[in-house]
Amino acid sequence: MRFETKAIHSGRQIDKSTSSVTMPIHPSTTFERAADGSYPNEFVYSRENNPNRRALEDCLTSLEEGHDCVAFASGMAAITSLIEALPADKPRRVIMPDDIYFGIRSLLSDTDIGTNFDIEIVDMTDLNNVEKAIKRAPTGLVWIETPSNPLVKVTDIEAVAQFAQEAGAYTVVDNTWATPVLQHPLKYGVDFSLHAVTKYIGGHSDLMIGAAIAKSDNPMLANLRAWQHAKGAVPSPFDCWLALRGVQSLAQRMATHCSNTSAIAEFLVHHPNVEAVHYPGLAEHPGHHIAARQMSSFGGMLSFQVKGGQDEAMAVTAKLQLFTRATSLGGVHSLIEHRASVEGSATMAPPNLLRVSVGLEHVDDLKEDLSQALE
Repeated sequence: MRFETKAIHSGRQIDKSTSSVTMPIHPSTTFERAADGSYPNEFVYSRENNPNRRALEDCLTSLEEGHDCVAFASGMAAITSLIEALPADKPRRVIMPDDIYFGIRSLLSDTDIGTNFDIEIVDMTDLNNVEKAIKRAPTGLVWIETPSNPLVKVTDIEAVAQFAQEAGAYTVVDNTWATPVLQHPLKYGVDFSLHAVTKYIGGHSDLMIGAAIAKSDNPMLANLRAWQHAKGAVPSPFDCWLALRGVQSLAQRMATHCSNTSAIAEFLVHHPNVEAVHYPGLAEHPGHHIAARQMSSFGGMLSFQVKGGQDEAMAVTAKLQLFTRATSLGGVHSLIEHRASVEGSATMAPPNLLRVSVGLEHVDDLKEDLSQALE
C-alpha cells in the first residue's frame, strides 16, 4: 500500500461486534479471561496494552516502514524513555545537536537525566565535528533532530547514522517536524524514529502522545516496552483514537502545510523589514541540498528574524490577526512564537527570531496578515 492508503487502513479493521467502520473507543482498564485462564484477545490491563493504542502503534509502524512502535503519554515521555532505555552494556554517553527542542534542554538541566548520562553537544551540520565527537569516547546513543527547532538546521541523517553504526551506538531521529510523509529516517540506517504525535500526526492541537518507531527488534526496543508497561506513561484510549482519526488526513494536510510555508518563506525573504528567513526550501539555506535529498518536501515550519531586536519582533506578533501567539505546532491554525522569551537565558534563538507553524488557512490571507504586521 502507498502512504495515503496505509494512513487510512493500517492498524484498523471493521469492528466485529457492530460492523462499524470507525474503530470504537475502548476505555476499559481491564479485560476478561477465558474460562481456561487465558486471554484470547491478548489484552490484560490497559496500562500494558489497549486496542486503541495497539492500532495506533501498528499504523505508525506501517507509515515509518519499521518493525514496531511504542506509544507514550507525550513526546517528552517518549524522549525520556528512549534515553533511559539505552541498554546496560552500552556507554552512558549521548551525542546531541546544538540546536534542539528546548524541552530536551530542560530535561537535561532539571532532571537526573543530565547527571546520569554524559551529554556532548555538537553542531551536527558539521560532519567532521560529529565524527570526531563520536570517536572521542565510547558512545551509546546519537540523537538527531532534523529539521531542528527553532533554527531549522538540517543534518545529513545517513552520514551521521553511518558514524554511529561504526561506533556501535544507537541512533534516534526526531522526525516530528518532517513527519513520515516527508522523511523516512529508518531507511537511512537509523534505529528509532521519534514523533511528538501531538503535533502533525494528530494534526488538530487536541491530543498528547509521543511515539518511538524501531527499525528492528533489538534490546533497546525491549527496554522501551518494559518502560512503557512498568513506568506507566501511556496515552489514553481517547487520545489514541484521536490520533488515528487525525493521521488519516496527514498526507493531504502536509501538502498544504508545505505549499503554504514555501510561499510564505518566499514572501518573507523579499520583505524589507525581515533580516533572515530559516527554511530549508529556500535555495540559499545552508542545508537545502541535504534536505532535498532526504526529504520529499520541506515542511510546514520556518523561523524568521525581524530587523531590529526583541521589541520589534514582539511588536510584529502583537499586530497579527490570523497567526495565534501560542506554543506548539503542526495543527490547522497558524501559530507564531517568540522563542527567546519562552526559553529564557539558555535559548539558542536570537532575540529577533520568530518561529512559525504555518497552518491550513488560505495562503494569501496569511501573507496579507504578515504584510500588515511587518509594516
